[in-house]
Amino acid sequence: MVASLAACQPSASSAVELGQSPAGLEQVPLTITSGGAKHRFTVEVASTGEQQAMGLMYRNRLDPDRGMIFPFDTVRQASFWMKNTLIPLDLIFIRPDGRIANIEANAVPLSLQPIYSDGEVTAVLEVAGGRAAELGVRPGDKVEWKR
Repeated sequence: MVASLAACQPSASSAVELGQSPAGLEQVPLTITSGGAKHRFTVEVASTGEQQAMGLMYRNRLDPDRGMIFPFDTVRQASFWMKNTLIPLDLIFIRPDGRIANIEANAVPLSLQPIYSDGEVTAVLEVAGGRAAELGVRPGDKVEWKR
């Protein structure tokens, strides 16, 4: 979504499928490798425009080992906002090589302020606010999930 806004709302390299989330989205394993440590998550895949527009809106909580991945069909500058998103989130922008471009930590719930990627990315990962810092995740770390 070049210069467009996606709402922040409702994978590891393993091929294990985890079925659908309560929101009806595919769930896959995702791993962030940071300084030799592997941090594993189960993420919902927001693959359609409608799913990406809804994202994690209206949710009251997000477990520390959960998240949502927004894969793009083309590499692009990404822009998100927190409209109707009730919980703080870390937005992790992922380059085509799977490396983290930048992280917007603790994005403010309900904010309409745009949050941009540093350059072109192929996906955005949303996890609970503060989780990236808690795990020591930083730009340059590797993100892998079933695409």
